[in-house]
Amino acid sequence: MCDWSELDRDLLLLVVKRINLIEDYLSFGTVCKSWHSVATKDNFNSDLPRVPWLMLAEEEDDDTCRKFFSLGNGMILKKSIPGARGKRCVESMGWLVTAPIGQNEFTLLHPFSGVEIQLPDQILYPKPHPRNNEYFGPVTFPPAIPIHKAVLSANPSHTSDYILMVIQGDFSFLNLWRPGDLSWTRLSAYNGQILDVVYFNGKFYAVDYKGCIYVCDVSGFEIGENHPIAQLNQRIDGIYYILESLGSLFVVVQQFVGLSYKYVSDEGIPLSPILGEDDEEETVSNTYRTKKFLVYKIDLDACEATPMKDLGDRAFFLGHNSSISVQASQFPGIKPNHIYFTDNCLCLYLHLREGCGLDMGVFNLADESIQPHYDGVSLSRVCPPIWVTPNPC
Repeated sequence: MCDWSELDRDLLLLVVKRINLIEDYLSFGTVCKSWHSVATKDNFNSDLPRVPWLMLAEEEDDDTCRKFFSLGNGMILKKSIPGARGKRCVESMGWLVTAPIGQNEFTLLHPFSGVEIQLPDQILYPKPHPRNNEYFGPVTFPPAIPIHKAVLSANPSHTSDYILMVIQGDFSFLNLWRPGDLSWTRLSAYNGQILDVVYFNGKFYAVDYKGCIYVCDVSGFEIGENHPIAQLNQRIDGIYYILESLGSLFVVVQQFVGLSYKYVSDEGIPLSPILGEDDEEETVSNTYRTKKFLVYKIDLDACEATPMKDLGDRAFFLGHNSSISVQASQFPGIKPNHIYFTDNCLCLYLHLREGCGLDMGVFNLADESIQPHYDGVSLSRVCPPIWVTPNPC
C-alpha cells in the first residue's frame, strides 16, 4: 500500500485541477497537509458557474457552525464559521455581510475560508426631505433589522476594485462602500423602501416596493444621478426582486397567502409570539405562505416591463442573497423554469420566538405549483436559511 500523503505534488495538481464540485474540492483539502497545500483557490477553476447552497440557520447546541445543503446531491456540509455567530447574514458572490441585530457593526465575511473584511460601523440616516418630514435627521442609531440585502459589483476574492451596495435599516435605504472608504455613502436620491438591487453592465439597478425600477451609475469616483427607468403597470402587493439573466433584467414579485392566525404551523411546529404572551386571548402566531411569483422582463430601451410565463432553461434563486439566475441544464437536480426561494418575510422575524424559515420551496412557473427543496426544519429570529454561492476565497 502506498502512502497517499506522499503522492507527487505534480500528480496532486493534475487531480485537483479536474475537480469541479466545490464540496469535493473542500473535502480534498482536508485529507492531509500535502493535499491541503495544493487545494488553493489558484488551483480551483472558479470561473465555472455555481449553483447556490442552502445555508441553514445556526443550531443552539453548536452555534459556531453552519450546515450547507446541496440541492444537486442532497449532501450536507458542516463548516465552522464563528464570525457569523449570532449575526444576521446576507449574501453576494459567496461572501456574507454580517451584522448583529440592533447594532451597526458590519463585516464582509467569506464563510469557507474565514477571511474577514472590516466595514465601517456607522450608517447615517438621511437629512429630512423638504417634501417628506417622516425621515430622521442626520443621526445614527441601530435599526431592528440592520441589513436587508447586499450586492457586490465584483468578487473581493479576485479584485480590490469593487463596490458593495447594501439595503439597510427599517426604511430600506441604499448605501455603498468601496475598499479604502472610511464611511458609507448614502444614495440620497433613493427615499427609502428599496427592496432589491443588482449590478448589471457597470451600473446598479434597484426596485422599490411600488415596482419602480431605478438606475444608478457608480462607475466613476463621483456617484451619478439616480432616476426611474421603468414602472410595472400596476402596484402589486408582495416582495420585489431584481436580477440579471441572459443579458436582460428581470423583476420578480413574490405574493403571499394572507396572514392566518394559528397556535401551530401547518407542519405541526408551534410558533410562539413574543408580544402579547401574558394574554392568552391575544397569544396567536402568524403563519404565511408564498402563493405565487410574477415575472417581468425589463426593456431598458423602451422603459417597459413585459410579463413572462417561461424562463426557458433558467432557474432563479431568491431570498436574502443577491438574486441570481443559473442555467438549469448545467446542474443535476436543478429544474428549469423554476424559482427557488427562502423565507424573506422580514416583518415577522423579531415577533416570533422561533423565528422564520418555514416559507421555503420551489415554484413552478408553468403550473404555479410549489414543492419543498429542503425537507428539514431550520428556524431563526436572526438569520433564517439563505442561499450562498460556494466559492473558495
